[in-house]
Amino acid sequence: MPRADGTRATVRAIAAEAGVSIATVSRVMNGHEHVAPDTQERVRLAVARLGAPPPARPGTAAGAIYVRCPYVLTDYFGVIVSSIAETLDLHGRRLVLSAGDAAREAQVLAGLPRDPGIAGAVLIVPPEPERELEALRAADFPFVVVDPRTPLPRDIASVSAANLTGARSLTGHLVGLGHRRIGVIGGPSDWLASQHRLAGHTAALAEAGVLPSAELLRSIEPTAEWGYGAACELLDLPQRPTALVAFNDKAAVGALRAAYERGLRVPHDLSITGFDDIDLSRSTVPQLTTVRQPLEEMGRMAVSLLVRLLDRHTVDTLHVELSTHLVLRGSTGPVPNTA
Repeated sequence: MPRADGTRATVRAIAAEAGVSIATVSRVMNGHEHVAPDTQERVRLAVARLGAPPPARPGTAAGAIYVRCPYVLTDYFGVIVSSIAETLDLHGRRLVLSAGDAAREAQVLAGLPRDPGIAGAVLIVPPEPERELEALRAADFPFVVVDPRTPLPRDIASVSAANLTGARSLTGHLVGLGHRRIGVIGGPSDWLASQHRLAGHTAALAEAGVLPSAELLRSIEPTAEWGYGAACELLDLPQRPTALVAFNDKAAVGALRAAYERGLRVPHDLSITGFDDIDLSRSTVPQLTTVRQPLEEMGRMAVSLLVRLLDRHTVDTLHVELSTHLVLRGSTGPVPNTA
């Protein structure tokens, strides 16, 4: 909110000038109808005195939020996007959604700052290289990255789950059951989440005095079909693993199929774990031991961060990492006596 001296009139300054809360100023600036007329007028007068742009008219939003997810909106991504949509609605913001293959192929980031109808963006696992995200940040365009694909500079806001900690607890659970030869069905090797989960797995093995083996590692696209193929390779090794750690619940379902085809009983002959705790993890026989990611909270937190950036608040913590939770179910058990 530029003033005559070139600085920005913050929401906090407007709230102090008007004698109201920051939340009230935000509601008035975004055009919410449920604010008393005299309060709206106080905020408008404060805005005028501070030289800030006028607030939105009641019933309108000061620019839509562009939300892009380069994957089909099922399970994991659908939960995040639904949470983002619901939270934006609470803030009176309109959503412009781009999802699926078309979103992955579209080259839109450079044009976002020039679009007068777009106020900010939430980018889920953006496929662009870091330099394009830095250029968007340099243009002073407010945006938040959810589940970043690659490491981000400190001045780019992001929300992710504690992948390393989650994976460490999962492998630690298997180690505690006596497993030492553990196959890893990891995600794409260039994904930040894949790297963090592999680091967590390696750390848990190291605590048990076990070195990771390249023979037991596969990197895949995180689907059931790819998980099945990777599990087949690992289970057909001369010395097969006693447990499989899959990148997500879908890949774990593929591993369950591979085990079934080989007559292996889960968890008596082989333990299998997933990650994410989507509905699918509770639909298998046996149900999957997995790591629960706070998907809905990731969406809510992304919107919360973005609203603060839009309101020009000072944000001390731009990289938010939400905790995960180990969920124990029937797909894991003690290492077989024959191992």
